[in-house]
Amino acid sequence: MPALVVKCLHFYDVEVRKPIPSHQEFEGTVFDLVDHAVDFVMSKIDRRVGTRAESNTVPITYELPREAVSEAIVNAVAHRDYSSNASVQVMLFSDRLEVWNPGQLPPGLTPEKLTKAHASIPRNPLLASPLYLAGYIERAGTGTLDMIARCLEAGLEAPGFRQDGDMFIQTIRRPVLRETPQVTPQATAQDNMPQNKELSELSVVLNLPNAQSTPQAAEQVVKILQSAVNPVDRNTLQQMSDFKDREHFRKAYLNPLVSAGWLERTIPDKPTSPNQLYRLTEKGRAWLEKVRK
Repeated sequence: MPALVVKCLHFYDVEVRKPIPSHQEFEGTVFDLVDHAVDFVMSKIDRRVGTRAESNTVPITYELPREAVSEAIVNAVAHRDYSSNASVQVMLFSDRLEVWNPGQLPPGLTPEKLTKAHASIPRNPLLASPLYLAGYIERAGTGTLDMIARCLEAGLEAPGFRQDGDMFIQTIRRPVLRETPQVTPQATAQDNMPQNKELSELSVVLNLPNAQSTPQAAEQVVKILQSAVNPVDRNTLQQMSDFKDREHFRKAYLNPLVSAGWLERTIPDKPTSPNQLYRLTEKGRAWLEKVRK
């Protein structure tokens, strides 16, 4: 059912054009839709990884504020027209993020008014309540204002809002790309996509039932393995590889990579130790080297 699906697409250009490097469709609860779509976007954009100079965890700064990305996707899921056969679409281009949802703005609201203080007018009140209780929305009409504030604080343009026929579109502009000597796990993941042989090997390790999900999984695994070159705790490893869902990360990626011998625990006889760290093995390093060639 289209209403219960969020389509996420990643393009290397500034317009919709084949081939599509990454295309995933997520189903589940409204919380699942939001969480998976946000993770999709955050896994595709650039990031800066700091040091532990002031904390035990590594600070990570993304080119787009996570709060703004999350707010745009929550808005689309919460306020879409659920009688429409169209789906929410999250599209990441080289210069911007666009989030499309079917439906018109409520009477009295315009795209221009969304940039100023305005009343909260939920399209789907029964959906707004659980989202509010779970902390996904505030029900105060501040969502779009928060998006604008977060983007401006990050040195970005203010987000744009527009109505295009039966589609409401939110646009967050990405920063102008600058050449930098710093190489992040994300950049390497995009520039060095595994070939068929490496993809097949990865599919077996992760027990992937759908071959179409392998390229996306490969990007995630590259980031995980690169983040574990030096011993790292599970929380930091999850954060650095852009996963929000703890159980999904553990069951779908961390445990299979440990079982396959691509990652190893520093305290193998005590898997749940609070001092447990994970590090890259020679086996995992060998696969990573093949990807880089």
